[in-house]
Amino acid sequence: MRFDGTLTKWNDDRGFGFVTPDIGDGELFAHISAFPKGGERPTVGERISFEVAADSAGRKKALNIAYLQRPSRRNSPRRERPAATRSSFSRLVAGMLVLLVAVGGYYVYGNRSRAGSAHAIATPLADSQSARFSCDGRTHCSQMTSCAEATYFLRHCPGVEMDGDHDGVPCEQQWCTTPFSE
Repeated sequence: MRFDGTLTKWNDDRGFGFVTPDIGDGELFAHISAFPKGGERPTVGERISFEVAADSAGRKKALNIAYLQRPSRRNSPRRERPAATRSSFSRLVAGMLVLLVAVGGYYVYGNRSRAGSAHAIATPLADSQSARFSCDGRTHCSQMTSCAEATYFLRHCPGVEMDGDHDGVPCEQQWCTTPFSE
């Protein structure tokens, strides 16, 4: 059963005080742990609602205390951020999105322009094989299956290690004994 009363004494340093109920006489002990968590500390003269229980020595104490005149945390309006904080945050997010789009565009455009210039200097044999091959991370001659594939990788894929003498002919000992042979 809940009772109403007033907080008549409070020692904030020690975290306890006494409640005088509206009905009955005497004071009930009230510990800080019986008050709602968070928010402002209890103050003398506040109206409260509470339950009564006995401690281990048989003395009555107030439990599950609720403030009658303070708005409850669940019903209190949500505090808004200041407009300056919201606009600064919005600008930061917008700037990050613009930067992300710019980097993505540069990456896509850079790949297209590199691919376009590679096609401009590629031989007809390599261009006809382009539809069959794609850069998939292979970098060595031992991973290739033909001279045409090795030639495609050398001309179109970064980081390949298939032209030891840098003459433009890949895998000369394994696949391409003469330029562009299969």
